[in-house]
Amino acid sequence: MHNTMETTSIIGILAAFFTTIANFPQAYKIIKEKTSKGVSANTYLVLLMGTSLWVIYGVLQSDWPLIIANAISSLLSMIILFLSWISDKKIKGIHKALKVDDK
Repeated sequence: MHNTMETTSIIGILAAFFTTIANFPQAYKIIKEKTSKGVSANTYLVLLMGTSLWVIYGVLQSDWPLIIANAISSLLSMIILFLSWISDKKIKGIHKALKVDDK
C-alpha cells in the first residue's frame, strides 16, 4: 500500500509539473516572434476558467500542490491572453525589454 501511495504521489507531482510548464513555450514563442497571430484566445480563456476552478477546488480541499500548480498555470494563461489582446507593436517592446534572443 505504501508503494502505491508513493507512485500515486509521483504521478501527481509529474502531472502538476507538466501542466504547469505547458504554457511557457507559447508565451515565449509570442514574445520571440513578436506576434500573437495564430494564438486562440478562446482556448486560453477556457483553460484559465478551468485552472481557476482547480485553484478554488484546491482551496476547498486544502491541497497546496493543486493550488500552487494551477495558480501558476492560471497566471501563464492570463499572460498569454494579455499578449494575444495587445498589439504586435507592444509585444515587440516586451521582446526588446526582455532582450529575447532572435536566433
